[in-house]
Amino acid sequence: MTSGLWELVLKGVWVTIQLLVFSALLGAAISFVVGIARTHRLWIVRFLAGFYTEVFRGTSALVMLFWVYFVLPVAFGWQLVPLWAGALALGMTYGAYGAEIVRGALNAVDPAQKEGGIALSFTPWQRMRLIMLPQAVPEMIPPFSNLLVELLKGTALVSIINLGDLTFSANLVRLALQESAEIYTYILVIYFVIAFLLTRVMRGLEKKLKAGVGKKPEKKVAAVRVPEAGGVG
Repeated sequence: MTSGLWELVLKGVWVTIQLLVFSALLGAAISFVVGIARTHRLWIVRFLAGFYTEVFRGTSALVMLFWVYFVLPVAFGWQLVPLWAGALALGMTYGAYGAEIVRGALNAVDPAQKEGGIALSFTPWQRMRLIMLPQAVPEMIPPFSNLLVELLKGTALVSIINLGDLTFSANLVRLALQESAEIYTYILVIYFVIAFLLTRVMRGLEKKLKAGVGKKPEKKVAAVRVPEAGGVG
């Protein structure tokens, strides 16, 4: 490829990274708010959070993208630029999946930890902030890492609304060169490299968070031989 076409591809990579960051930040915020709400003591809060989760998990991300980009301007007069429309649609959709990760990790915390917070007269927010989340967040990282990679692949959907992401730019280069195999092989490699770097970063974050939980390695106890009964004559 010529330098001009490579420049177009690199611009697409930059747009994809921006979209990934914005949608991931929105998705993370939704994940924690909705996930924590699903463990709330009030049934109405749990119901609303569960309703949101089921709606956005049960709808297509592509259709949601079309709805945000084409329906919002007609229904409410809010015309979003393609980047923000893509970030909003993807963040809300993948945030619903993330909410289940948060809920599951919180429910996996030993109930005795929560009871200890109650015994110390902690408020619900203090129990969540000081006891539940520090233990649950390290367990969320592996599934969040997988979800982040899925989100990266989902960013390709925005090419349909003419956002110049990596997939959209690759298609323009393909049309210019009339060469599909070479172009799409390059794009597969670029997506793989980005995903690989994401998983490395998330794995490092997981190790750091688990080290900060305060768990100490178990000490080895020397084995003591006990004489058998009747061994003394």
